[in-house]
Amino acid sequence: MKQDIVSVGVTICRQSMTKEALPEKERKGLNWRFGSEKADALVSVTEKDGCLFGTVQARLQGEPFRENDGFGGKEALRVSLGLKEKPLRMTALYLHRDWWTRPAFVKEWGELPERTQVVYLDYGDHFGCLFLMAGKEYKANAGMAGSAGDDRLVVSILSYCAGQMWLEEPVFILSEASTPYEAISLACRMAAQKAGVLLRDEKELPEMFSYLGWCSWDAFYTDINEEKVRLKAEELKEKDVPVRWLLLDDGWLSVKDNRLYDLAPEKEKFPEGFGKLTRELKKDSAIRWIGVWHSLGGYWGGIEPGSKACLEEVGHLHTTRTGKILPAPQAEAGYGFYRDWYEYLRGEGIDFVKVDGQSAVKNHYANDIPVCLAARETHKALEGAAAAYMGGRLINCMGMAMENILGRQGSSLSRNSDDFVPGNLDGFGEHLLQNVYNAPYHNAFYACDWDMFWTFHQDAPKHAVLRAISGGPVYISDRIGDTVKEAVMPLCFHDGGLLRMERSAMPSPDCLFTDPLKEGIVKLSNLADCGIVGRKGGAVAAYNLTGKEQETRICASDIFDLPKGDYLCVDVMEKKVLGRTSTEGGTFPLSLQKDGFALFLFVPVTGEYGVIGLMEKYISFLGIEEVKMLPEGFLAIAKECGPFGFYTKQKVSGIRINGTDRMSLLEEHDGFYQIKDHRQAGKMLVEVRFL
Repeated sequence: MKQDIVSVGVTICRQSMTKEALPEKERKGLNWRFGSEKADALVSVTEKDGCLFGTVQARLQGEPFRENDGFGGKEALRVSLGLKEKPLRMTALYLHRDWWTRPAFVKEWGELPERTQVVYLDYGDHFGCLFLMAGKEYKANAGMAGSAGDDRLVVSILSYCAGQMWLEEPVFILSEASTPYEAISLACRMAAQKAGVLLRDEKELPEMFSYLGWCSWDAFYTDINEEKVRLKAEELKEKDVPVRWLLLDDGWLSVKDNRLYDLAPEKEKFPEGFGKLTRELKKDSAIRWIGVWHSLGGYWGGIEPGSKACLEEVGHLHTTRTGKILPAPQAEAGYGFYRDWYEYLRGEGIDFVKVDGQSAVKNHYANDIPVCLAARETHKALEGAAAAYMGGRLINCMGMAMENILGRQGSSLSRNSDDFVPGNLDGFGEHLLQNVYNAPYHNAFYACDWDMFWTFHQDAPKHAVLRAISGGPVYISDRIGDTVKEAVMPLCFHDGGLLRMERSAMPSPDCLFTDPLKEGIVKLSNLADCGIVGRKGGAVAAYNLTGKEQETRICASDIFDLPKGDYLCVDVMEKKVLGRTSTEGGTFPLSLQKDGFALFLFVPVTGEYGVIGLMEKYISFLGIEEVKMLPEGFLAIAKECGPFGFYTKQKVSGIRINGTDRMSLLEEHDGFYQIKDHRQAGKMLVEVRFL
């Protein structure tokens, strides 16, 4: 590796708020020993697979019968690193709230925001990723207060549990590679291996997330009841909006003073429980899955003392030092709470859960249980019950703190940003910013949920394109009467199945280290199968968030993992082919007005043609099931019928749809052919012949 650690410093942070910088005693290779009369520490770094992996051990001298001054809860140890190479640019992902990360674009180590978890590094001729670890009990953050102006990387180790006298934990991974995406992948893969958790590509996303959904939150907030749910379901049915799953968000639970008092729904809102409602909705509509929301602690404030829920679950609960009653943060006992709840809900026809407030673990169990231990044990309990009773259909939410990311054992889906807030008319830029820049590291572990949106909102088209390229679930949250079918149909088939891309959308290489709110057009990219064996298609969405007109260029290399080859660049919004290009070169100019956006597809060229696909869908090539080359043309199987596009400079001599001649439906403009207005049920077999 080009990077090297040239110096290390260690400061002990005690619960009395005193700090002690330990003198260095010895250095052997990448091992530094520190010590004083009452404390000692060892920082060890190993190099493997393109990564530096740093760990720390520290011990305080205890008094046999006098008061001990142990490690502080909010900071136990501070490690400062002098690094040989200084990055030119950094994109730091930091916890701007306890449960969400967002990017900061900086150039100095001392500019890192507090609670930084991951940093993308640009050295000019190579790239890196700094990944701060969550261990057995302690976690590490970069960018603690006091580091401003320092040319050293400052890392803080903390557990939110004061008074401990000894620790041994992983601290950081520092990777290096020729591309930023490879560097991020190296760091995340080592983090998963060290933490003993699965990566995204080792997990399976439940089937329901391949279909369009609806959530009650922005429709009703907490003012939800059975009548409203029925009315919304009826509206979706009448409008033929192919929603296949419903999520009943906050407001259904039996709560008092922010605490849960019964595992059953609130009787005034759901007088007969969920059983009859779920049976009838599934029978009378296309809805297949119905789920409910709850907080990790049952409700935001936990469980109501002396309540029915408290008495029934007493053996599975924990009372904190602050008097809060919560699911026990031990896997076996906590599992009993979620098991009982989910067994009841499953009997009522509930198929999945969304669990919020996950990174509030540090607030719930502060000074009771170290944060990483509490998170890991709680996730074992939650995921065990969700697997047993909900088929693993679990949406993790408000859980982007590293103790949660590295604490879940097997669930596959996690929210990737703060909420879509329909009343915040200037909120789209921040929503996009978080989702796009969180994705490079979060995608390594989870399919990323980019949250719901309103189909009739002023920003609905921008949100729809963002979901089209996101690679995550798509669900809407319109109020009764407000759903606009036309806004979602470019995202899904008529049965509600999503045209979902392969991974989470990520910034293009030239945007990864620039602030899109200030510095020009942000481009985000993704790729997916396109029906051609051995080939992929790609997509680039572009947004101008700066408040003034901006210009850029679009190219196939904006999609960092797009296989080498020749492609057609298709402007989706304008429905035109810009031209032929390749991953080796060739760009197209783009100018966007204030708040403007655009979507481009890169469709593989096979021989002398490119199959664009179902023209009414944003990612049109995802509508193609298979393409077969013929001696004088091609055969394409589309997953459903509809307007179909392809490109060729050869003259078309014949076209048949499901065996019937359709030359009369063909329109052509400069090599771009469209078969217009073909409607019938089922798949579409398109046979094209050239002269």
